[in-house]
Amino acid sequence: MDNHFHAILAASDLSGVLRDSKSFTAKQILQQLQAEGRDWLLSQLRYQRLAHKAQEHQVWQEGSHPQAILSDETMRQKLDYLHHNPIQRGWVAAPEHWRYSSAHAWLGGVEPVLRCDDWL
Repeated sequence: MDNHFHAILAASDLSGVLRDSKSFTAKQILQQLQAEGRDWLLSQLRYQRLAHKAQEHQVWQEGSHPQAILSDETMRQKLDYLHHNPIQRGWVAAPEHWRYSSAHAWLGGVEPVLRCDDWL
């Protein structure tokens, strides 16, 4: 999405995984913005930095909204929400049209562009 992302994750240290993935992706995003000379966006990320933070830029908002998935029914509901979010925003007509969706893998089609299990 343009200002957030949804993910279904499982890990013995889930808070550590989230922390590390936010740290890694923030560094990658900042390096890319610097390489592309996007000073205006870097300036915005510098402005958005929370006062108590040590880093120069604020890429990710603090916190997350975890929800336990304890049944197949809940898993299906979460996957449906995740896959239909770009449709609700009016960006695509079908889940598999969203380039960054895991709907491709679920439908047996093309591999998704982003794979969380590649980070493990």
